[in-house]
Amino acid sequence: MNAIARERPITIAILAIGGQGGGVLTDWLIALAERNGWYVQATSVAGVAQRTGATIYYLEMIPAEAGRTPVLSMMPAPGDVDIVIAAELMEAGRAIQRGLVSPDRTTLIASSHRALGILEKTAPGDGIASSEKVAAIARIKAKRFISHDLQRLAEANDSVISASLFGALADSGALPFGRDSFEATIRDGGKGVAASLAAFAAGAEAVALGETAPTTPATKATTAQTQPTGGSDRERTAYARAVARVSTEFPDEAREMIATGLRHVADFQDAAYGHLYLDRLAEFAVLDRARGGAERSYALTREAAKYLARAMAYDDVIRVADLKTRASRFVRVRSEARAQEDQVIHVTEYMHPRIEEICGTMPVRLGKAIEARPGLTRALDRVFNKGRHVRTDGIFWFTALYALAGMRRFRRSLLRHEVEEAHIAEWLATVRRAFDANYDLGVEVLRCRRLIKGYSDTRERAESKYGKVLSALPLLENRSDGADWLRRLREAALLDEDGKALDGALKTVASL
Repeated sequence: MNAIARERPITIAILAIGGQGGGVLTDWLIALAERNGWYVQATSVAGVAQRTGATIYYLEMIPAEAGRTPVLSMMPAPGDVDIVIAAELMEAGRAIQRGLVSPDRTTLIASSHRALGILEKTAPGDGIASSEKVAAIARIKAKRFISHDLQRLAEANDSVISASLFGALADSGALPFGRDSFEATIRDGGKGVAASLAAFAAGAEAVALGETAPTTPATKATTAQTQPTGGSDRERTAYARAVARVSTEFPDEAREMIATGLRHVADFQDAAYGHLYLDRLAEFAVLDRARGGAERSYALTREAAKYLARAMAYDDVIRVADLKTRASRFVRVRSEARAQEDQVIHVTEYMHPRIEEICGTMPVRLGKAIEARPGLTRALDRVFNKGRHVRTDGIFWFTALYALAGMRRFRRSLLRHEVEEAHIAEWLATVRRAFDANYDLGVEVLRCRRLIKGYSDTRERAESKYGKVLSALPLLENRSDGADWLRRLREAALLDEDGKALDGALKTVASL
């Protein structure tokens, strides 16, 4: 017993969510330890759900001694873990929160990519946690912190992240086993050996070189990128004129944003709609220059370019149908599913149209006539307002959505477009009034358009918050800090779904 007491086992904690191969990695580690004559024990504790808690796999391993059986722990203890492996960066942060990472002993290996959590995805605003903060804390809390985009390396080799994590562990030197033993363990698994070995090698090489996986730079909007590839010669000529206007009518500081917005708006409708977008922007560019916009890098024009494009390319059922039937979408689905060329992909969409969306696709007079008859509206709503699972990989529903997407040519005569145009006109008029009072206040009113998104119930809630925020504008127009207060109101509106933070912020503004 004394000999065993002097030998401390190596402790390993693995944090992974569903589909990341945490179980496979655990099995490899068990096989690796046994291959080298070590005694090993592994347990796992499943998380509550895929993105509200990772599964924690825990292993302890110790050299085997004849006639002696070690007693090993089944759960990791804070401050007593030698190696922590996280299949995603925020899982590394959670391991630190749990006390599994300590600066005197823990080697922390984490993939730097992000798999967004439920709270991050459902936040009304930008709910994405800071990767930089987690990485900075990890460097302090861990004895050694190894982080690379191991997910990207695995995908590049047609494998899964467990293989690249295994490679990173092999080259970290945290385990007393040679690389050939790691590779032999993968070969003995007998499944996807070639791809797993390739991803393993990529993970090991990344650690050996000490490189940080490069991030893909944001693609800048250029004339070449904004040229349409389809449509008639007349449409392409009209779009080329619009692109030329960006270079001649607008300040340099705003051109990249305007080019991006133009591409988005023209893709939503057509080149003529793109020219309307530029006509509206030109008015703000003139106001911007007159109020010394050059000293502010033409903030008004840039923000107008961004949020006006969002407003003009609104979400409607025609747009949804268009996006769901594009060839590029099916290519992306196949890529994300990692389907082989001889495999068939089934695509099922969930659609839940309300009577408002149905009327929105009708000509203005017909749509208004139906909405003016409550009895008829309720009857039609009972027919259409049902959740439906639609198979777009079949001929019937694909053809139906494709025909609906083809209604884009009639969009300007439909009720939804009239409603959106009226809303845009009111918003831009509010921006002008605020800008007359204060440059920064005008910019903040432009940014308030961020609150409006989606359609159906989501759109109604968004418009309610937008209206509440701008209801405070009369109280802020004559204040030197009015722009700052409007920004605070907008940020409060993005904090929660039910608007409690916004209601509290509005009470504060009313008391100023």
